[in-house]
Amino acid sequence: MFLRLTLLSFFVLFGLFTKGQQAGSAVDSFSMYGDIKITIDKPVNYREGKETFIIFFALPNGNTTAQTRGKKMMPGDDWHFDIQHISAQTKFIRRQLRNKNFVVIYLENNYKSWPAWKQKHPGFRMEIPHIIDSLSGLFRTKRKSIYLNGHSGGGSFIFGYLAGVSKIPPMIKRISFLDSDYGYDSSYYPKIKTWLQQTKEANLNVFAYNDSIALYNGKPVVLATGGTWYRSRLLLKHLQNDFSFVESRTDSLIINKSTDKRMQFYFKINTDQGIYHTQQVELNGFIHSILCGTRYDSRRYRYYGQRAYQDLIE
Repeated sequence: MFLRLTLLSFFVLFGLFTKGQQAGSAVDSFSMYGDIKITIDKPVNYREGKETFIIFFALPNGNTTAQTRGKKMMPGDDWHFDIQHISAQTKFIRRQLRNKNFVVIYLENNYKSWPAWKQKHPGFRMEIPHIIDSLSGLFRTKRKSIYLNGHSGGGSFIFGYLAGVSKIPPMIKRISFLDSDYGYDSSYYPKIKTWLQQTKEANLNVFAYNDSIALYNGKPVVLATGGTWYRSRLLLKHLQNDFSFVESRTDSLIINKSTDKRMQFYFKINTDQGIYHTQQVELNGFIHSILCGTRYDSRRYRYYGQRAYQDLIE
């Protein structure tokens, strides 16, 4: 495995795995462990001397990387291509962070489900941290921050990482659950708490909607305690025992922020028992998961507002 990843590092760094380019992006794609597809979207003007942000985006259940990245819709296209647009949202973020390297690494598996992948890989507690360490090691820069991010079942990948490390390393600067923390329970809290207390730049962002009352064809979408609404509020409750929070409201959101703004929770109110699972990503959710709490927070965009990246969809 070491030899394989060493050669992989050489090929990727010198562009030998490049599949193509989009405006402002160089895209590399390869596999790991035989059933994981890795797609790296890095800026074409990548420079080692720049501060670098490496975002690991674990795909939602049932979606491919192409669908997650998104594209302009044509007649007959699958609707999945129009519900996330992580590629266009990435371009928007790069416009904001012009002097930074902003890299997105998409993580897809053959089962289109990270919970299913973990069942197939009993050694996931070693394998997932190895994936993060190996891929982040491809980028040789002194100023490097790693963000863990994911939508839907992608949260299972993040929890797999947390289960596999004795403590969250300080290089992990941001963890974002985009309606994806179904797997949260109190066993994860000590590591999250210690990370937030010991890493000055640590940020935690959680997005959820009230899925506990959501209906599909007249039937509940999740159990009352099994969805992100319940799990996110449980995580917030644990944090409130150790950190100070302030709550505010809009016409559609309940927002809880720590007083230092390093922890932010966005709860979408559900007045019609609807399903708002993907809208939390589509409506500038990925942008906000990266920029909230920074000086770029809500600059030229609004979370749960109109798409700020519409003109960037290819």
